[in-house]
Amino acid sequence: MADWPEEISLEAFRRAWVLEGEEFWNKVFEMHRDKIQIKNPRVAIGNLEKIFTATFKLANSKGFQAMSLRDLSSESGISMGGLYAYIGSKNELASVIEGVLRNYIDEVIGELVTKDLDPVDRLRAIIYGELFMMQLLNPWYYFCYMELKGLDREQQQQAMDLELRFDGLLVDAINAGVKNKQFVCANPELLASSITGQLQQWHLKHWKFKLREVNLEQYAAHIFDNLLLVLQYRGAEAGASGIAQSA
Repeated sequence: MADWPEEISLEAFRRAWVLEGEEFWNKVFEMHRDKIQIKNPRVAIGNLEKIFTATFKLANSKGFQAMSLRDLSSESGISMGGLYAYIGSKNELASVIEGVLRNYIDEVIGELVTKDLDPVDRLRAIIYGELFMMQLLNPWYYFCYMELKGLDREQQQQAMDLELRFDGLLVDAINAGVKNKQFVCANPELLASSITGQLQQWHLKHWKFKLREVNLEQYAAHIFDNLLLVLQYRGAEAGASGIAQSA
């Protein structure tokens, strides 16, 4: 059984990266242990899950800016005093959400640079990996995108940097293929931005794909195969996605 990213499938991705359940929330706790007054992980991770789940629910129903910590206390079932043991303010809460997502983009997508992957295989892993993360961390992505305008200036910049960070990983893979004479691309930055926009549709307009009965791997194959055509990669017409036929 091959491992991610040699095997491009949601199952292989889940074996490599745990983005749900107790192990995931323990990782969130470890990322921000220094900001949390509760030091016992067994106590903390259950409440962290309640706090973030309630935050995403309230942000979707009334907007993060309109949400008060009292609303969060009521929705999460954690007292106001209990909340302050985990977060100092709404701004700090938003910063943690952005930080968790940034950490995983850096780890999951950023580490692909260290793998001995052909530029085509690296692009495939970036596109599928990002969509797999969007599927598993949908509330986190949606929050960072939709609540951007309501955050303070510093946090707006952090959220924008998050997107530019991902664009940069695409640009690096495209440039590697150009250098190897596998791709032709006059403006990698613009192409990367357009690909990022296509990927974001998965969590912003998911209803559209559900209506058209397009699943996750079909959409990933569509983006990847079309990208290779744009890059004039000679193998694109042969179905370079590798798993498109099984999606």
